[in-house]
Amino acid sequence: MLGLIESSGLTRRAFAEQVSLDESKLSKSLSGARRFSSLDLARIAEKGQVTVDWLITGDDPPLAMAARNTGGHGGAAISLARRLSLLRADISRLGYPQPWRPLADAHEPARSGQDGSGFAGQGRALAAVASARLAEATRSASTEDLPAVIEAAFGVDVTVAAIGPDFDGLAASSGGAKIIVLATSAVPSRQRFTLAHELGHLLAGDDQEVHLDRDIYSPAQSRDPSEARANSFAAALLMPEARLRAAVGPDGISEQDFAALATDLMVSPSALAYRLREFRLVDSGTCDKLRKISAARAAAMTSQGEEFARRVAAATALRPPGLLLRDAYAAYQAGAATLRPYASLLGADVDELRTALESDDGSAGEL
Repeated sequence: MLGLIESSGLTRRAFAEQVSLDESKLSKSLSGARRFSSLDLARIAEKGQVTVDWLITGDDPPLAMAARNTGGHGGAAISLARRLSLLRADISRLGYPQPWRPLADAHEPARSGQDGSGFAGQGRALAAVASARLAEATRSASTEDLPAVIEAAFGVDVTVAAIGPDFDGLAASSGGAKIIVLATSAVPSRQRFTLAHELGHLLAGDDQEVHLDRDIYSPAQSRDPSEARANSFAAALLMPEARLRAAVGPDGISEQDFAALATDLMVSPSALAYRLREFRLVDSGTCDKLRKISAARAAAMTSQGEEFARRVAAATALRPPGLLLRDAYAAYQAGAATLRPYASLLGADVDELRTALESDDGSAGEL
């Protein structure tokens, strides 16, 4: 703490004034005669551009090391995950822990491989338990706002950021933080598959620090057991076997019905075609024919071109982590934190946001 004050270039009195503390109270807290309040720590961390966790422990968590050691787009993504995980740690200390809801009862069937189906079977078993969780909450993976559904059902924060064109997403697990970072994309189905894929990593307990996926469709990744499990999980969650079997009649499936199914499930026609072939609902020739249909064409075939365009726009938009955003504002409202964490998550200027939140121009009364 003393080093932080010294590096600020301010006197102790000036530093105390800028964090809304009396100099005597700051001195007593530094000597141990008085305890810093949570708001004191939040203001000091804000002024020193560090986290409350760093003020208390002086240690960087594992994600900090990963952020320093990874370059390119991966480094930017991990740096974002690190910032969010540290913010979550600070908010948790203020009494707003992340409501992470793992599938404790899923680990035995999903990870033992006793059914002889290997990692792909583990992914399917995990997806079955995850789907049951969604059904209990009267939710489904076949929804447009899948990030919000994932946050509500599993308590993981999902954010969408402009990370770069050669990056799909990452799953980060650090202490009490569970975070999924997705890249903005003009391909909604790819972003949705990435989200389900990263959720699979978190639920399976893969890589307790960070799991970075540059290309979820890379053949090299499919040889990694954890990637095979995550891909199997994502496919089963987004394209459940029962739904597919119900859609295919005794005479097979027409192009029109196939296009409608792909659009309704919000998955790529290519992934759906391979999934149908996996269950022997179509033969290889039909699979090759169906997988050449683009998502845009499938939407047009079912008169859902406007809906598809809206989904593309949504997938290219930035999205702050919903649960963390909620908790940061709650901490601010309770007087336990400053407005800066909330403003940072929104990408807003803190002073302008404070003015907007605290102003009352009386316009409602003039209506």
